[in-house]
Parts: sequence; C-alpha cells; structure tokens
Amino acid sequence: MLAAVGALHLYWAAGGQRARLAAVPEMEGRPLIAPGPLGCVAVGVSLFFAAALVSWAAASDYRPAFPKGQHAWGRPSSPPCSSCAAVGDRKYVGFFKRVRDTEFARRDSRIYSPLCLLLGLGAAAIVVS
Repeated sequence: MLAAVGALHLYWAAGGQRARLAAVPEMEGRPLIAPGPLGCVAVGVSLFFAAALVSWAAASDYRPAFPKGQHAWGRPSSPPCSSCAAVGDRKYVGFFKRVRDTEFARRDSRIYSPLCLLLGLGAAAIVVS
C-alpha cells in the first residue's frame, strides 16, 4: 500500500490531475497548499523508501533490541496508542480537525487519516514483532 500511494504521488508529479485537488486541504474552494512536482516526487520517493524498509523488516530476522521493561513505543509499560500524537494539524487535517465541510475533509475522515494510522501501526507491528 505504501508503494501504491508513492506511485500516486509520482503520477501527480508527472502532471496527473485525477484526485489531485481532493488530496489537498481547502478553504472556501481554494487549496491551502499548492504542492509542486518536486514536493510530490519527494513524498513519492519517501513512500517507496518506507515500503522497502517495511518489506526488508518483514523478510529479515532483524528485531530492534530494547532495554528490559522498555517497549518499542518509547515508554515503559505503555500501550502503543498512548504514544500516538494527535494526527493532523487540528484545523484542516486529521482526526481532530475543526473544518469538516469540504471534499478533502470528508475524504480525510473516511480514507486518508484512517489509512495513515493503519499503515503506521502495521509498519510498527512488523518491525516490533
């Protein structure tokens, strides 16, 4: 899935327009950011790199070593969710956003934020298990 999202960013970098505007937060019908081709390439390459790292971790016997009583999440005896930061900027992006009446906000609530959370938790489970 990380590679598929990376490929989508490379498609946008190459000039593709499908779903591009629905992937950017907006206010009063205007995009709040205007990611250019270089930014889309940077995100796409980063996602491919993340996919490669997760694949490598899943295929190898590598398991990070943590001090006794220390969980991979950074704190002794803490459940994974306690170290998850608030997702997004709390205004336009993420689970706790205040602006919810735009096409991006609806897609963010249904698709983007849950996908980010699941990809992150899935990658962490692979690396830590």
